[in-house]
Amino acid sequence: MTTAAHTPQPAERPALSIVKDNGPQSVEGTVVEHQGAEVATRPAWLTAAQSHVLANRLYAPWIARGYWQLARQLYAGYRDDYPQMIATAKAARKAAAGNADAEGKTHTLVLARRADYLRHRLIYSAKTGGWAALAGTGVTVSTFYAPLLDIPLALAALGLGAWRGRPGARHHTPLAADGTTPPAAPGIAPTAADSKILEALKKLGYEAELIQPHTRQPDGTATITVDLDDTVTTLKAKTEALAGALKRDMSMVDITKGTHASQAHIWLSDTDPFEETRPSPLVRNPGPVDAWNDGVPVGWGKRGNTVRLLIRNQHTLIGGTTRSGKGVGMANLLAGAAMDPRINLRVVAGKENGEFDAIARANVAATYFKPDPARLLALTHALKADMDRRNRILGDLSKSKMTEDTIMKLGGIELIVIDEVATYTSPGSHNDRDQLLENLMQIAAVSAGAGILLVLTTQLPQVDIIPTRLSMNCGTKWAMKVDSGTQSNTILGSGLAGSGGPDASKFDPPRPGLGWLNNPFAGGTDLARSFDLDEDERGEVARLMQYAAKLRQDAGRLAGQWDDPIEQALVAATGLSSAAGGPERNGRPGRAGSPDPGEILIARVIDVLADAKVDRMKTEPLVEILSERWYPQLTPDRFKELMKDAGAGVPVTLGPIGEEKNPRGFKLQTLTSLKRP
Repeated sequence: MTTAAHTPQPAERPALSIVKDNGPQSVEGTVVEHQGAEVATRPAWLTAAQSHVLANRLYAPWIARGYWQLARQLYAGYRDDYPQMIATAKAARKAAAGNADAEGKTHTLVLARRADYLRHRLIYSAKTGGWAALAGTGVTVSTFYAPLLDIPLALAALGLGAWRGRPGARHHTPLAADGTTPPAAPGIAPTAADSKILEALKKLGYEAELIQPHTRQPDGTATITVDLDDTVTTLKAKTEALAGALKRDMSMVDITKGTHASQAHIWLSDTDPFEETRPSPLVRNPGPVDAWNDGVPVGWGKRGNTVRLLIRNQHTLIGGTTRSGKGVGMANLLAGAAMDPRINLRVVAGKENGEFDAIARANVAATYFKPDPARLLALTHALKADMDRRNRILGDLSKSKMTEDTIMKLGGIELIVIDEVATYTSPGSHNDRDQLLENLMQIAAVSAGAGILLVLTTQLPQVDIIPTRLSMNCGTKWAMKVDSGTQSNTILGSGLAGSGGPDASKFDPPRPGLGWLNNPFAGGTDLARSFDLDEDERGEVARLMQYAAKLRQDAGRLAGQWDDPIEQALVAATGLSSAAGGPERNGRPGRAGSPDPGEILIARVIDVLADAKVDRMKTEPLVEILSERWYPQLTPDRFKELMKDAGAGVPVTLGPIGEEKNPRGFKLQTLTSLKRP
């Protein structure tokens, strides 16, 4: 046997027994003879365990840290990401102030987030409460009925805390060398949806760090925020490629800049936002429009947002092939502009049909005539002269351009809509073509500051019809479906199509009213589709014009209610008036002189009878229709006075109508005979 280690012994103590060198080797757990007694040795693993326990202070720090981490995990699970999502939704609602549609959607989102958070807390509380109740019940039962079980239960509880708080555990953040908590690693662990987007970006040559994970909204769309190793501008140029990599159409992907030049918010939709048509908000809720500050609602964008065009300091160019929807886009612009009495609407039709007749019938159009190159040339001369007049007033006011407070001092905003401009500017179209085109280019170059704005539409976007000098001064451009990239560039600007920029020849499938819209007040070019606004089948334009006429009448801005220097110049030059579409309100200029209010009233009574397809009508239903369409405060007695003043006399007997033998009212034949030739 071997001898156990010992210190030297005093002399008076008995000597140790000698152990033979060839004795059997000691074995762990056997005894060692010491001073005649046998001493048991300790197993190595037990010694190591004891040392580990003592070195880690009985695991007390581990247990405390483990339960602290468990409490944090439970609290994080209770909150989840809902407070952040609610805050984001509230911020979006605040940012949508002034946009009723967007405010409604974002408010619904806030309520949905709060409801989801409440439901999550209830479910989570029930789960954690259940486990806590089960643990408490176990302790109570063991304490009263099986006390010996308290020891293993306590050890299990301590073990759980120690295990969760051990160094290297996934719930434990190890300390740095100086004892402080190191900063969190950048980025967020991506979900499967995030990984697909990050992989798509990588295929396009971008390394991206996830900042805000894929967040799905109630409408089925989702947004992810990433930091790129390049600028957001370069990624926007590759939107179509990104959409393809994500198995989507371009209309289903939108990219906007975040808090810095390389942070991108990527919005995704599972459906085409332009697939279904949408009615104009003015049809549902007609009302005054502040075209200068708020803009005119003309369509919607990818995210369902209402697109508004400001009638201020910008000319507009709308182009597209036949049936591309450019006429509907222009109709939305006209309908909204008509709701602002400060705007003088002047419409030059490109065809002989009745596309714009509703604006004239309501007496809203300050000027309206059908194809007449000579009259358009006279109109451009009048506009140039009026521009000089306006600039003199601006000089007296020490202003360089029209401001909101000077709109009416200058005589309102002139909005000149020239439909199918190719009718007037095509080479060889008429003898005055070159002079007319030169006048239009001059007006486009210098008149916007004086409040004279052009709106041009064409189905032939070619440089010989829309020269660069003309198109380059049109800040607002809407390119709907065209035949080639060259035509798209004529509208939007040279070099865009073919170099990764917007190309209006590549819509697949093309949808009426869908186009690339360069809106300078929104800061870029993006897809937009015009609202569905119909006159032929639903009569929506006529109803909107009736409402606009009420607004203008109250403001004294109906045609004939104010001194119009443009129409006065046209009368002086041609001897004919095109105010409100001329005497017949059909776009054909007639005898000089704007119609007086009595003539307007008689014409409207004739319109009512014609629309009802009758040759006579009683006074009461006439008043009811007139008050609904044009004169909201009209009474039967006042109507009779106005008709008498207009030369129509008093109501006459009409003969049998329905069950009435001989009611009184007005006859179509009599009123028609009163109209001036």
